[in-house]
Amino acid sequence: MKLTHTRAVWLMVAVTLMWSIAGVVTRHLEHARSFEITFWRSFFTVASLMVILPFFQGREVFARIRNGNAALWISGVCWSVMFTAFMIALTLTSVANVLVTMSVGPFLTALFARVFIGYRIPLRTWIAILVAGAGIAYMYAAQVSGGQMAGTLVALCVPLAGAVNWTVVQRSQARGQNVDLVPSVLVGAVISTLTTLPLAMPLQASGHDIALLALLGLVQLAIPCTLSVVCARVLKAPEIALLASLEVIFGILLAWIGANEVPGQTVLAGGALVIGALVANELVGWRTRT
Repeated sequence: MKLTHTRAVWLMVAVTLMWSIAGVVTRHLEHARSFEITFWRSFFTVASLMVILPFFQGREVFARIRNGNAALWISGVCWSVMFTAFMIALTLTSVANVLVTMSVGPFLTALFARVFIGYRIPLRTWIAILVAGAGIAYMYAAQVSGGQMAGTLVALCVPLAGAVNWTVVQRSQARGQNVDLVPSVLVGAVISTLTTLPLAMPLQASGHDIALLALLGLVQLAIPCTLSVVCARVLKAPEIALLASLEVIFGILLAWIGANEVPGQTVLAGGALVIGALVANELVGWRTRT
């Protein structure tokens, strides 16, 4: 798939919109809860990728997975943690809390890269990390007093696993080992499916629930994850980071409109600090490089 820069930007916007539907869809489930939600979404992601991957990369993609190096399997484990923690967090706290907490991912990735592969963090990124940390701390302080911190802590596992994932991939690429992230998404979905099935028993999802979770597996994960890799071949990393932050805005708006889940003032204030820091950091970095 060959894209112009403009088409890649619009496709990435569509990708973030697809990513953002998880919260509002989850709020309309009837009986499925916690690990069962994760199991069904991961199961349908596996089913979808088994069709999509050969279409994009040919049937040899499965041989590449079987013969994959350690980095691919570590990446797969990270994806499985992200899949599982994200859906469980949505059952424990608000959509806005989950999405804002996840948005610190680029900063955690920068910190992990500094510690483990010696990446030099610019001053602007250090300032952005401090501002984003203040926003998250403000959210956490309000939740400690309200006794609702568990969901946000689970959500924090998502950017932590993402930081490990990207650091492993970058380190492998620096050593001349290419890690294809789309097959590693399939590996992660398989691991998530197998590990959550025993915890999901007895299965209680209605036909309505299964239809919605099949929608998430295909439209919220399999398709956008594949398309994001295609976009990454055209767009630069700062552009991807900026456009990906739209997921937070779309997700909060969809949960507000579609499920009447009004974000609290602390989430809006803390989220503004986090997203503002991300956008400012990427824009300054982009202008400096150009």
